[in-house]
Amino acid sequence: MDGFNPNATTVEEYLDGTPYFRTDLYSTCGTVMTHNECIALVDGWDLKFSPELKTPEVEMPFEGYTQEQYAQDMIDAYKAAGIDPSRVWAQSFLPDDIFYWIDNEPEFGVQAVYLDERVDTVEGYANATASLPDLAARGVKIMAPAFFALTKLDNDTGAIVPSEYAVAAKEAGLEIVTWSFERSGWLNEGGDYYYQYVSDAIDNDGDMYTVLDVLVQQVGITHFFSDWPATVTYYSSCFGL
Repeated sequence: MDGFNPNATTVEEYLDGTPYFRTDLYSTCGTVMTHNECIALVDGWDLKFSPELKTPEVEMPFEGYTQEQYAQDMIDAYKAAGIDPSRVWAQSFLPDDIFYWIDNEPEFGVQAVYLDERVDTVEGYANATASLPDLAARGVKIMAPAFFALTKLDNDTGAIVPSEYAVAAKEAGLEIVTWSFERSGWLNEGGDYYYQYVSDAIDNDGDMYTVLDVLVQQVGITHFFSDWPATVTYYSSCFGL
């Protein structure tokens, strides 16, 4: 993942932003690829695609270029390369992008992934949970909040269990994808952003497996973005997933 030092006073300090629990061992100045080059590379390995339409940092339309054109251009790149839509999971944090693909590119829209950041506040979490049936009715098939939003602690037992959001998503018939595993530091003090709803039950790194098991076996996630593949790969191999 990208990193930066927000307290930097020089360019060099700003770029030296790798978190203390990560390494720069593999930061070897790789060549940045274009989207089209990336499509060709991934296709050459017969893999699947999960492109994210990044939210613009400028106000749209920008010099006449609209958000709709932007959303269409990403899909057009896969069509031009002859990629079957069933291999593409287009993602966006903006619901209008998801709705655009559903309405205008239904073969891609049927598995468009709504990255749901509304859950970042208490009020937003409640509103997001309540909105899931309407989103399903609108044609959204896949919801993807950060994984903290999918678990909570049982008030009676203290066990980690599916959250209200997770239960509502399943009841609405929505598939659940989540992110991002292995992005936290050491878990001996309860974790951070990604463990905020279950922090009282987190006191060592091994607890990530407990959370992962609940997400897979009880919440029923189908995909999990991870910054480092070892943990989820080991778990998947053990359970034959």
